Amino acid sequence: MANPVTIYHNPKCSTSRQVLEMIETAGRKAEIVEYLKVGWTKPQLKKLFADAGINARQALRAKATEAEELGLLDPRVNDAKLLEAMVAHPVLVERPFVVSPKGTRLCRPKERVREVL
Repeated sequence: MANPVTIYHNPKCSTSRQVLEMIETAGRKAEIVEYLKVGWTKPQLKKLFADAGINARQALRAKATEAEELGLLDPRVNDAKLLEAMVAHPVLVERPFVVSPKGTRLCRPKERVREVL
């Protein structure tokens, strides 16, 4: 059996769908976590970001209308405030994240998924 792959997925996002397809085309079965339905916890996000080698600012979905509405695009907003907002508004987390035994990546561009397959 192949090593497990988890994708934090938004089925409405074309990049997320393409990454899932790339995982499946590589012969892997992915555990799909629809984070907009299940939400996030602060410890979960901290670990995900640390494992991916990024910070909360880099994981912020700046295109989300909530990011601007909540004033999160201001570079003075710290990671703690970003994390709180991401837990309250899961849409604020960029997507998709993929986790495998080879590592964790924010798969933007989508080709980054190859690094962990």
